[in-house]
Amino acid sequence: MLQPKSKTCTTALATACLCVATACSSFSTQAQNPATTRAWSSPSLPPAQRAALVLKEMTLDEKIAIVHGQGMVGEHPGPSDSNGGAGFSVGVPRLGIPAIQMADAAYGVTRDEANGRYATALPSNLGAASSWDPKAAYEYGALIGTELRAQGYNMSLGGGVNLTREPRNGRTFEYMGEDPLLAGTLDGNVMLGEQDQHVIGDIKHYAINDQESGRYAVNANIDERSMRESDLLAFEIALKTSKAAAVMCAYNRVNGTYACENSYLLKDVLKKDFNFDGFVVSDWGGTHSAAKASHAGLDMEQPDDFYYGSELKKAVTSGEVSQAELDDHVLRILRAEFSAGLVDFPVERKVVDVNHGFEVAQRLAEKSIVLLKNKNAVLPLDPSKQQTIAVIGGHADVGVLSGGGSAQVDSPGGNPIPPPPPGSGPFDSMIRPAWLRDAPLSAIQAALPNAKVTYNSGEDLAAASELAHRSDVAIVFGYQWEAETKDLETLSLDPKQNELIEAVAKANPKTIVVLETGTAATMPWAGQVSGIVEAWYPGIRGAEAIAAVLSGKINPSGKLAATFPLRDADLPHPVLVKPPDASELKLEDTMNAIMAEMGAGLPPFQIYYDEKLKVGYKWYDAENKDVLFPFGHGLSYTTYSYSDLKIAADTLTVSFAVKNTGQRAGEEIAQVYASLPSSAGEPPRRLVGWANLALQPGESKVAEVHIDPKMLQVFDEKTDTWKAVPGSYTLSVGASSRDLPLHEVVKLP
Repeated sequence: MLQPKSKTCTTALATACLCVATACSSFSTQAQNPATTRAWSSPSLPPAQRAALVLKEMTLDEKIAIVHGQGMVGEHPGPSDSNGGAGFSVGVPRLGIPAIQMADAAYGVTRDEANGRYATALPSNLGAASSWDPKAAYEYGALIGTELRAQGYNMSLGGGVNLTREPRNGRTFEYMGEDPLLAGTLDGNVMLGEQDQHVIGDIKHYAINDQESGRYAVNANIDERSMRESDLLAFEIALKTSKAAAVMCAYNRVNGTYACENSYLLKDVLKKDFNFDGFVVSDWGGTHSAAKASHAGLDMEQPDDFYYGSELKKAVTSGEVSQAELDDHVLRILRAEFSAGLVDFPVERKVVDVNHGFEVAQRLAEKSIVLLKNKNAVLPLDPSKQQTIAVIGGHADVGVLSGGGSAQVDSPGGNPIPPPPPGSGPFDSMIRPAWLRDAPLSAIQAALPNAKVTYNSGEDLAAASELAHRSDVAIVFGYQWEAETKDLETLSLDPKQNELIEAVAKANPKTIVVLETGTAATMPWAGQVSGIVEAWYPGIRGAEAIAAVLSGKINPSGKLAATFPLRDADLPHPVLVKPPDASELKLEDTMNAIMAEMGAGLPPFQIYYDEKLKVGYKWYDAENKDVLFPFGHGLSYTTYSYSDLKIAADTLTVSFAVKNTGQRAGEEIAQVYASLPSSAGEPPRRLVGWANLALQPGESKVAEVHIDPKMLQVFDEKTDTWKAVPGSYTLSVGASSRDLPLHEVVKLP
């Protein structure tokens, strides 16, 4: 979505992967005394009962007011009571129901600079997913939730869990990778962390919203089984883990019907099958009707009242929309406010704890960094050694890159790199590359005090090559910027960066490439360099995290949450499907005009997800394609061995031993995959669980991973149920989807 610029943990489908209450709790749950005593004031009453009591007292106009936004900040006139965030929905003051103040908060609270506030920019969501750590994900969400409340917000608009069907998608950096179990578990823990701070958590973009090109018009064609076992399964797991109180429906059409008026998605699956009792909010401008959307299950329109204001009221008074249907929308919103604690724990603005944010951001960045290649143990660099190091390119002398669009967290002190002139698109003046003021160069110099570290911008190829040639080690920083509203043309870095890396590698065999990308990258030079480090968009303390990994202070433990293919041609859709001109937004003068055009609807164009179940690694496995780096891949400065696989078929428990066979302490993310019987018609393997194991040198631990039965089932469209397929199942354990030394075949009924 866009805006103008001006407890305890629950059990998810892989219980071995989830955090425990003692590690997760970070917010006092002592309720405040309600200002007034009403029938619904007691926190001891269930949220649904409290909401029902309030609903009985509301007028029709109050009900209509609560189901739509009040306009965009920056428009004239704008909502006078807004906190300055992306959205604002009025409460019912006479009944003690607060307004909902919404802020985009994918990797931190946005619009902080415009509102004179500070927010911590965390590592990108895909980076966080590469930690494979639910406890870290909870901490990620808890920090965002704390800073939302400190800034006066009580609802998050983060929570992206769309799977990486199209890795060139401009918002891949906001999402949690290509596997539904991994993405759903981690996003669920992010949302759990946020809601434990008493803000409404929101999971988006529901559903099959897998590209930005023509997102307001595209019609995603996909069969029900493939949806349920991939994209929708990720939402289901995230909701089960978090009990998130809101879901945001997407811009796109699904099988011919807009997602925000798609009865199959909203009523049949979300509210019935998933037992979702929260409310569905539209993406900004994603509402296209009053009665149809209401019948389908849309509960709240944002950011304005194009359809859910006077039009919805007219539909209710005429009987086209029943009073009971309207009441259900309102009840869901009220219940969300009570369940998330908005009524019992009113927001109190506070000064954000900047140092705490720095600490969390760096710790999470260190866990997210993935060591992709380490030929001849070129890494880590020895801090005690006197050596010459060339740091080249990527603006490493001033900052680290961040992802753009509504997720953009402002850099304290402003963007150190002047952005290029805006393009001609309706949002191009708002969405431009932004760098966070945290320089890898100075962080590397601090981490390697005995080294002579020299910087070259890389703009002069000859000068960069000469510096690399006379240095002991060369570190080249490469980057690929991603942003909302636009997709990448290619997964490759731009030609100049590829040329620079190749020239430096030719000049110095000890060349290390540090990548700052929001998605997978292709690397024509991968065989020419000694080391490759994927740092993602690493956040406000990303430089320190990168330096800690390069210097060996931190032993990298991250694993890829998405496959890195060899080339664009290997993708399920080698050519990105783009909209015709008629399906693109026109240039408009105001945000309201743009929203109105979006709501009116654009001519559809088609994308066919004929790869069906084969998302990410499942595609490459099924098609027998080599990859650059597989899903789950990530190296360490130590080594591990796997042994003693045992499977208890009656309890679906997999146990195995992992030993640290190297000289350093480290953390291994041991992964469990299942291959279903051939009669199931499934891709070769699917992730069914994992274990995070911290091991000292020489130490061995036995891991136990309990597999949820659903992870071994398939969705049957004929009966609309999940079913187990009888036969032989192969369970495999190892360090990545393509490094699985342990196997055992079991028969399941």
